[in-house]
Amino acid sequence: MTDRQRRSATDVGSIEQWPAADPTASVWVSANAGTGKTRVLTDRVTRLMLAGAAPARILCLTFTKAAAAEMATRLHERLGRWVSCPDDALRVEIEVLLQQPVEAGQLAPARRLFAKALETPGGLKFQTIHAFCEGLLQRFPLEAGVAPNFEVMDERTAAELLEAARDRLLQQAAHDGLLAEALGVVVGRVDEQGFADLVRELAGKRGRLRRLLQRYGGLDGLIAATRAALAVADGETMASVIADATADDALDTAALRRASGALDTGSVSDCKRAVEIRAFLDADPVARAAGFARYRRVFLTKEDAPRVSLITKQAHDGDGQAAEILRTEQQRLEAVVERHKTVRVAAQTAALLRLGTALLEAHDTEKSRRALLDYDDLILKARGLLRQAGVAPWVLFKLDGGLDHILVDEAQDTSPEQWEVIAALAEEFFTGEGAADTAQPRTVFAVGDEKQSVYSFQGADPTRFEAMRQHFENRVQAAELTWRPVDLTLSIRSTPDVLRAVDAVFENPAARAGLTSLDRPIAHLAHRQGEPGLVELWPPVAPIDEPEPDPWDAPLDQLGIASPRARLAERIADQIERWLGDGEMLANGELLSPRDVMILVRRRDAFVEEMVRQLKLRHVPVAGTDRMVLTEQIAVMDLIALGRFLLLPDDDLSLAEVLKGPLYNFDDADLFDLAHAREAPLWQTLRAGRDRSARHRLATHELEQLLARVDFVPPFEFYGELLGARRGRHRLLARLGPDAGDPIEEFLSLALAYERVHVPSLQGFLHWLEAGRAEVKRDLEQARDEVRVMTVHGAKGLEAAVVFLPDTCTVPSVRFDPRILSVPVDAAPDGDGQLLVWPAKRAFDDALCGAARAAARAAAMDEYRRLLYVAMTRAKDRLYVCGWETKRNRDPSCWYDLIAEPIRQQGAEVALSFGETGWRMGGAPPTGAGPGAGRPGLAD
Repeated sequence: MTDRQRRSATDVGSIEQWPAADPTASVWVSANAGTGKTRVLTDRVTRLMLAGAAPARILCLTFTKAAAAEMATRLHERLGRWVSCPDDALRVEIEVLLQQPVEAGQLAPARRLFAKALETPGGLKFQTIHAFCEGLLQRFPLEAGVAPNFEVMDERTAAELLEAARDRLLQQAAHDGLLAEALGVVVGRVDEQGFADLVRELAGKRGRLRRLLQRYGGLDGLIAATRAALAVADGETMASVIADATADDALDTAALRRASGALDTGSVSDCKRAVEIRAFLDADPVARAAGFARYRRVFLTKEDAPRVSLITKQAHDGDGQAAEILRTEQQRLEAVVERHKTVRVAAQTAALLRLGTALLEAHDTEKSRRALLDYDDLILKARGLLRQAGVAPWVLFKLDGGLDHILVDEAQDTSPEQWEVIAALAEEFFTGEGAADTAQPRTVFAVGDEKQSVYSFQGADPTRFEAMRQHFENRVQAAELTWRPVDLTLSIRSTPDVLRAVDAVFENPAARAGLTSLDRPIAHLAHRQGEPGLVELWPPVAPIDEPEPDPWDAPLDQLGIASPRARLAERIADQIERWLGDGEMLANGELLSPRDVMILVRRRDAFVEEMVRQLKLRHVPVAGTDRMVLTEQIAVMDLIALGRFLLLPDDDLSLAEVLKGPLYNFDDADLFDLAHAREAPLWQTLRAGRDRSARHRLATHELEQLLARVDFVPPFEFYGELLGARRGRHRLLARLGPDAGDPIEEFLSLALAYERVHVPSLQGFLHWLEAGRAEVKRDLEQARDEVRVMTVHGAKGLEAAVVFLPDTCTVPSVRFDPRILSVPVDAAPDGDGQLLVWPAKRAFDDALCGAARAAARAAAMDEYRRLLYVAMTRAKDRLYVCGWETKRNRDPSCWYDLIAEPIRQQGAEVALSFGETGWRMGGAPPTGAGPGAGRPGLAD
């Protein structure tokens, strides 16, 4: 090889990645961020094909459709390039890929791989787990118990079906006494919005609920198991707990009377306690039970915490035993209250489980009636098919002939149910004849990173990553086949300074907690040695005391003092504007452009909108947010306003919105002249004055044509014609810019989706659209030359030369605690030792629920720190850490404080461009030769 060839070959493979692509071994890869996981997967598939594996017998499961498409594109590009590249170049590339010499006779088969891939029936199997399960169910619908013509519903249809199931449940409660009683318990604890949120969370756990019902033999068995886990006996109720606690034999009457006598000699508060105690003792058991709440306030606070003082010194001096008597009673009442909470939790949970079971049945009925499955159903049905006695062996036999190699991407985000599907598919790989062929062994490959497991809301469990590694390791070694664990630590993405900051942050055990199940040290090696980079810490923006607004002036005056988040958005926008104007250079010597900047937040809140607004004010190209509510987009609002007017021509406000909008571009003067002092509705006035101008004539003529068609064409055809043949899209984009293109396309897609499942009507479509609050996910991976403002979740898998982290001073709020808690159960039959309980609110938590809530919060904080790792490792060259504060002190476990300490210890203090002092790790980045060279905060 020539030196040039060797340098070029370095881009194809690396010494660290080569063992992971070995086609003869089953491999488990733990990879740091930016280490080239996609390249490892592509290399492995290529080497499998070079080793003779048929493309149709390789299954690669990825986390997203975009990842699957990216992998397929990379492989096709490589194989396509091999067809025509010179022999010498092809030999070099294959030698580096295989790490061994290549004979001339091996080149021709390599060139034919592209044709083999193209000729594979159905194409290469780069799929999401959901797509694979959908294909499996379509192949075996009767065995899986699904309709042969089933369809997979989208999120909007799923929400509609959930609402329909909820309505069916409420109707059923009118004729079912037990269900009505359960509904009464639940609605007695939550308001209308809380009930909707509870139903939504319960629906999200329907897979878990279904497993629990199967495990315990139905609803009654599950309720009994829950009561047993809470140690609540049959027949024990909240009333019985109070009755037992106030019975004669439960009270030490003599001692309490002695203590009340001592209290009579004390202060006024002592005397009041004595009166309450004697009144309680003198009452009959029924009255005692009714007055228990008042009696316990003598000993416990409103929050049921023990009162510190039960007797004053003056009363205590009169009887030294009184304090001990009162303290003993206080402890007894604490136990009673705790027991009452436990029994209440059991009763509330039983009611919720009854509702949940009915909801599950109603939801399944709605889906069966329409032959629909959701994404969870795909996994659960496929798992059931592959575990079904008598059927699963035949299904596996049919698949056994079609699969030899399984590859799993982003394994840390694979849910337990998905792992069960994968384990079932690989069941025959390592037993019997499936493991006999050692010349062409069947293999399992997984690549992931526990530190980047941030999708718990989709069922991902990072602990399963290590558990499944052990599972497959045992299976492979038992079959006496090759097993190889591989750690990828060489980052191809980030500069050494960025990686040094990442390692410094997570060297702290408090920051590292929850990142990996084995709590291993976090260490990164940099491929980009010698390239400059930096991590800069800005001081958090503090709130300013704002004067109280005068209600009389509020409609007229605008306060000049901005909120902390608005001021931070201004600082970031100013910095980006300055870079673009000054010709800022990146570490690779290229000019910084908008696409090189990514602004990452934890949540989509007011800061995101303000950040986008500030960038637009400075004419900095910005892609907008990665998610948007469709009905809040200006272009869609204009289209909805047009529909409203066409349905009701006397709707003056909607017509005014249409005329002022991009479709007809009336200005304020036009609209005022038209509307002022009119004697008829606005539409009639417009028609009467159509000859005022060409704009008036165009608007009148087109609206008359649309009114003539609106009652006779479906919504999609109507809006398609408006936006296409009538040039509505052109007018909207001309005024609103290219950002309006995505909302318009999504609007049309929803119109088409509506017509598939509903009777086409414009009125129905507009109601359906506005009632559903459709949220659209925008693909910013292929962004134009624009700044990207994204959540960290949305940015996972992406990268940018410059990354800002502005949302660093908050931690997960207790407001987002799960409503339904998971409590451990000993000796669960299937190893899933978790039951569901519903305490309704934190004040009702018993000890078990309190522990479960604490565990849920600890898990949320673990994911919070993993999210920080994902956020920091998106940066290729530079990372800017900033934040805003509120009037409440920030939590010391927040991202900002986790990052700040190591940056201050290992970095240097620098002057920032906005006049304050910050801290920096790393060297100064290259700057342009323009007026920005040497400015504070960039070149100092």
